[in-house]
Amino acid sequence: MDNLTLVMLAVLAVLVFFMFRNGRKRKKDQEALQATMVPGADVMTNFGMYGTIIAIDEEANKVELQIAPGVIVEIHRQTIARVVEPVAAADDVEDDSDNVDPLTEPEFGQRVADSDTETTEQPKKGDA
Repeated sequence: MDNLTLVMLAVLAVLVFFMFRNGRKRKKDQEALQATMVPGADVMTNFGMYGTIIAIDEEANKVELQIAPGVIVEIHRQTIARVVEPVAAADDVEDDSDNVDPLTEPEFGQRVADSDTETTEQPKKGDA
């Protein structure tokens, strides 16, 4: 065997190794998602719809999802992308607005008064 064949086989072996490793990782992530999918959990679907799981039908592989009060949709179980973690309330977040310096520059789209701008007069080429 020449060196090129050995290198090609080594590259192929590395690719196969990473394929199996990524497959196991995806399977582990999917099992963790399935374990956290219980009635009452807030979830997001693959198509961006948020809701709360009402019921899970294991045999039909369907989930009843409440997307608004009184509005329940039935979706396929595999369309659930992730379980949404509750966010902290606005009162819990620290407010740093006291430490903010006032803006001295105009905001985007605001006009600056003409008296504020300095005009510099430069001699024209004809003036010497």
